[in-house]
Amino acid sequence: MSLNEYEIKAHCERIAKAPRAKNKIIILCEGKIQESNERPSPQTYSKMETLPDASFYKKCVPTFWRNRLPEFFICGDREDVLNSFFTLLEMHDQPERPDSYLDSNKLFAIVDLDIQKTKIRGRETCLDYAFENTEDVFYNLYDRLTVNELNSKHHRIWVTGLIHKEAYFLTPNLQTVFDNYPNIPHYNNTTIDLEKIYMDMINEICQGNNDLKENWQSVFKRIEYCVYLDFNGIMEFQDSWNTAYTHVVDALEKKRLILALLTLVKSKEYWRKVEPPSYWSSGDEKFREQLSFEIARFYSKEECNCENHLSFFFKTLYDIVYGQ
Repeated sequence: MSLNEYEIKAHCERIAKAPRAKNKIIILCEGKIQESNERPSPQTYSKMETLPDASFYKKCVPTFWRNRLPEFFICGDREDVLNSFFTLLEMHDQPERPDSYLDSNKLFAIVDLDIQKTKIRGRETCLDYAFENTEDVFYNLYDRLTVNELNSKHHRIWVTGLIHKEAYFLTPNLQTVFDNYPNIPHYNNTTIDLEKIYMDMINEICQGNNDLKENWQSVFKRIEYCVYLDFNGIMEFQDSWNTAYTHVVDALEKKRLILALLTLVKSKEYWRKVEPPSYWSSGDEKFREQLSFEIARFYSKEECNCENHLSFFFKTLYDIVYGQ
């Protein structure tokens, strides 16, 4: 449930007054704002980047970035993040704000691509922005699931190249991370095999996925570069993907098929099926949280090139603010 205008403004006031925002790149991201009967304090806002969404992204910051690390603030759902971004800019444009630590030139946001697009332009009180919705951002920011380096420099609001942040928990390169993790993850009561998850995704794609069905005509265009797939309908896509994946020998082509799947199919429900081994006693959610941090460390060590979305996101922000 999205925040109302009053809640957005109050939330943004606290972000602007947070001392940790001083002289830092600020990144707004999705994540549930913890409810409390008490008025949020500066200490509450100092803990925002320790919550799972913000904490994951913070741990993804490339290892080359050692000083002046970005600060993360969770802002609710995708619409809340976008509204918070513009509200902060509007607040900054007001006369003297001596109580604000915010530097509007260092303000950025990252949200999930998701299935449905979310409007960016059109709020009566917001500043103009070059892109009307999240889908427009995606097409300008990515080219065949590779970040468009030239265009990336003009984006203050980023969307993930895959459907959700959680899709980055299931990319093919992570199999070695899972295999070498001290507490090896399980999926459907057996040691995790990412290929099994991909096959479940494609084979279950027609089962109750109403969002994808209702938005199919717009969503499939994200991966039209996969010329060997049939986009006439979800069932046709399912059959053609299975056929292509079965017959393609080249490892790079198989990876492209998997990433195409992770651009369309909701990944959160499959990530929730990743469970700890039987001897784990601290709860499934805690296990997935700790595992996500190990995944983040993997991404932090990746080369900052256009194929690696998260590392390139941070490199771009660093270059924009601090220069190459």
